[in-house]
Amino acid sequence: MSSEIEKTKVLIIGSGPAGYTAAIYASRAGLNPVLYTGGQPGGQLTITTDVENYPGYPDGIMGPEMMEDFRKQAERFGTQVRYGLVTKVDFSSRPYKVIVDDQKEILAETVIISTGASAKWLGIESEERLNGKGVSACAVCDGFFFRGQDVAIVGAGDTACEEASYLANICSKVYMLVRREEMRASQIMQKRVMNNPKIEILWNTETEEILGEEEVNGVRVVNNRTGEKKELKISGFFVAIGHEPNTAIFKNFIDMDESGYIKTIPGTTKTNIEGVFACGDAQDHVYRQAVTAAGTGCMAALDAERFLAAQE
Repeated sequence: MSSEIEKTKVLIIGSGPAGYTAAIYASRAGLNPVLYTGGQPGGQLTITTDVENYPGYPDGIMGPEMMEDFRKQAERFGTQVRYGLVTKVDFSSRPYKVIVDDQKEILAETVIISTGASAKWLGIESEERLNGKGVSACAVCDGFFFRGQDVAIVGAGDTACEEASYLANICSKVYMLVRREEMRASQIMQKRVMNNPKIEILWNTETEEILGEEEVNGVRVVNNRTGEKKELKISGFFVAIGHEPNTAIFKNFIDMDESGYIKTIPGTTKTNIEGVFACGDAQDHVYRQAVTAAGTGCMAALDAERFLAAQE
């Protein structure tokens, strides 16, 4: 481990809309924040092509470009944006100890966690190859591009049902691919999809391959009971098998729910450790939108600023 230990008032871990918004507010407050981007600089939006639901961009914007704008704005007010991954933390006493890339040590008076969440994927080659070309993990973000077309969605929980219903409002047909002969979703959500004439549920069905060279034009599925295969003509393929918050390194110190989402005091971004705040998808499994993440990033910076002022 390198010998130099750096000290900072505000350390921001993660670089999506939440982290960058926290950085904009903290740097404007004169707190000179340091932000580490993590392994996916810009977060989930960097694997999203067109973002059309973020206010202020009437013609839409590409996800990576939008995150670039956020970064420049944070840097303009003095945020130090650094590429690096936080690999270990010690929140047992203030100032808090944070290790970056297993070597650099930082002592931070406050920490803002904005490490986000990652969508779970099926793990097949065609899914990765066609990601952003008809394959998506967010129906609310991308459903609009498939208006009047046929699509498929994989999943059997409440989120999958909710997204299938959402897609049924804009698409002409929605195939719902369910691996077992029952769903995990709540009864009310199951009823909603079963009663929707535009949604066809295929039980005991697994995805073998998503079809298409440049973009999705079909999917080959297999019935895991009978072994029967068939091809469905679709132009959009949505994966709704859950998200995983990127919070494992904090678990010895921070209170989380059973899925690993950080628990915050309602109406704030405060965690169970004073001076440590959480924002964005790392603590939000309900909305998971860029605009809500940015809102909580603002809250986290204001909470940190007030916390520091009270210490003085």
